[in-house]
Amino acid sequence: MRANLRASLKLTSHSFSLHIHSACTIRSSSSFSTAQKEKTFFEPANKDQMITRLCNENKFNEALQILCEQRRLKEAIQLLERPETRPSATVFSTLLRICIDNRALEEGKRIHKSMKCSGFRPGVVISNRILDFYCKCDKPFDAHNLFVEMPERDLCSWNIMVSGFAKLGLIDEARKLFDEMPEKDNFSWTAMISGYVRQNKPECALELYRVMQRDENFKCNKFTISSALAASASVQSLRLGKEIHGHIVRTGLDSDAVVWSALSDMYGKCGSVDEARHIFDRTRDKDVVSWTAMIDRYFGDGRWEEGYLLFSCLMESGIRPNDFTFAGVLNACAHQTTEHLGKQVHGYMMRIGFDPLSFAASTLVHMYAKCGSVDSAYKVFKQLPKPDVVSWTSLINGYAQNGQPSEALQLFDLLLKSGTQPDHITFVGVLSACTHAGLVDKGLEYFYSIKDKHCLTHTADHYACVIDLLSRFGRFKEAEEIISQMPMKPDKFLWASLLGGCRVHGNVELAKRAAEALFEIEPENAATYVTIANVYATAGKWTEVAKIRQVMEEKGVVKKPGISWINLQRKDYVFLVGDKSHPRSKEIYEFLGELWRRMKEEGYVPDIDNVLHDVEEEQKEQNLSYHSEKLAVAFGIIATPPGTQIKIFKNLRTCVDCHTAIKYISKIEERRIIVRDSSRFHCFEGGSCSCKDYW
Repeated sequence: MRANLRASLKLTSHSFSLHIHSACTIRSSSSFSTAQKEKTFFEPANKDQMITRLCNENKFNEALQILCEQRRLKEAIQLLERPETRPSATVFSTLLRICIDNRALEEGKRIHKSMKCSGFRPGVVISNRILDFYCKCDKPFDAHNLFVEMPERDLCSWNIMVSGFAKLGLIDEARKLFDEMPEKDNFSWTAMISGYVRQNKPECALELYRVMQRDENFKCNKFTISSALAASASVQSLRLGKEIHGHIVRTGLDSDAVVWSALSDMYGKCGSVDEARHIFDRTRDKDVVSWTAMIDRYFGDGRWEEGYLLFSCLMESGIRPNDFTFAGVLNACAHQTTEHLGKQVHGYMMRIGFDPLSFAASTLVHMYAKCGSVDSAYKVFKQLPKPDVVSWTSLINGYAQNGQPSEALQLFDLLLKSGTQPDHITFVGVLSACTHAGLVDKGLEYFYSIKDKHCLTHTADHYACVIDLLSRFGRFKEAEEIISQMPMKPDKFLWASLLGGCRVHGNVELAKRAAEALFEIEPENAATYVTIANVYATAGKWTEVAKIRQVMEEKGVVKKPGISWINLQRKDYVFLVGDKSHPRSKEIYEFLGELWRRMKEEGYVPDIDNVLHDVEEEQKEQNLSYHSEKLAVAFGIIATPPGTQIKIFKNLRTCVDCHTAIKYISKIEERRIIVRDSSRFHCFEGGSCSCKDYW
């Protein structure tokens, strides 16, 4: 047995461990106890004894090999730095590889220094590894210093430097080296072209790609082609993308999955979604990334139904969606306020199991909040082990937009107590909550705390919110002072907020100033013309109203038609003002007529001040009677059982008269009616609205 052990000790560290493992596994059961002793002798704890013995015998390379195998980098470097150690090229190479894998900059520098102190002269292979080490550790100029000193360089040396500079954003330095290269290969060209793409210089990337194509010594590989397609996508040049597509077909690269993915991405970003889908359908072995990208292209192009349908196909394909897939679909549901689809996605996520710590879970909170189901959003939020700032913000904004400002501000206090740092979007929700709650001074306190307490910078959105807050309550002097002190130019949202406040309080002169600013920023937006005309109409300035209408006609500005819709049994029913296209129009209008009579008995007075036409009051009342949201509410009532909640959506801000009328309808019909307009959710119940008439 001792002879066997002595023989084993002569093996290298790698073969040594393999030899002992094999010896132990073939022992018979009768000699198990003896084998166990031998195995124990060579356990890691006893390898320290072996390393000590090897060092005592001046077998430093063998000891270093064992330390490298165990990835005991610091101990290996300590042994390396002993003056009597003379490491081999293999040891240096292995240690450098460990440093590269761990991005261990300081340890790698010590190894490089040991080479110099020990008199070791690295060849081109070891030198290239040192270059790679410095580049991977974000020290390209240290790498360049060594590169300049190298007595011999090969193509790999140049490629490491070009790629290293390019990946770290030093694109000019990379190009200088690239131009100096005595020879180039596909890697050289691809490193430079992809570097330009990463640095948002697609024109330079495409120019270099054309130069490469003209050189007959090089043939583009899949990585070069993918970078060129990415550059075409960045400049949104469908023509160039199609040229590259033709080259792909001619050179036979059209069978590669990487190339197909880049092609599909190029067509999608260039606005040719149908071509992207064609490429997607022809791609073999599609992975979840390909599916997710194609689904997102549909959503980005506003083709919601096709995006949802493709997501259904993904679920049937057997490929499991990832967090990015779920987030994309849930964001689409939030944008479209299609809560019923969002619920189905949520159910699917629950069935397959999803990580509650993932950003997809945060998107669930956002989806429910945007769809007006803050109770559901809160339930999901409470199930999150550690909500991130996105989850907190989504729920705070949800409460603010759904007429629950107290809950929004209470949640913000909890956010601060949790140690989570709010961001600028969080404060948009907080300021909005103060606006809807009428907490002007509290809102100002929050506004100034953004910079003074939370060390954030005021954004244009923050200024728009605080101007909205002040102007809604007639504090125009303070609003003008803040505007005059803004570090940036007021945007359209700020001026629109000011104009809205002027409409409420009849401040004609300031409304005129806000409208003129908006005419310069977006002269085609009909909402500005309509609002200022309403301000003039309320003040009885019908001559000014006529001028506004004339300007609209001369500039071809057309008022966006109000559209309201209701989803019943997974089907959308859409209504326009005075719409009679619905099969049950006769019932709807008869029901509205009866409601109109009962509302007047309850004290309802039509708000005819904002009807633009200078006509008789009776005609003005008729103009108000059949607004799209009234038609949608009426249909919802006659199409559902008594007591059923009704949810209506409108593309524009709901008018004052409709807001008043729906309050009366909610009381008369004993219904909870939710209306989502372009500004917020209104929850009507028992004759009042959650917005407390601030919207």
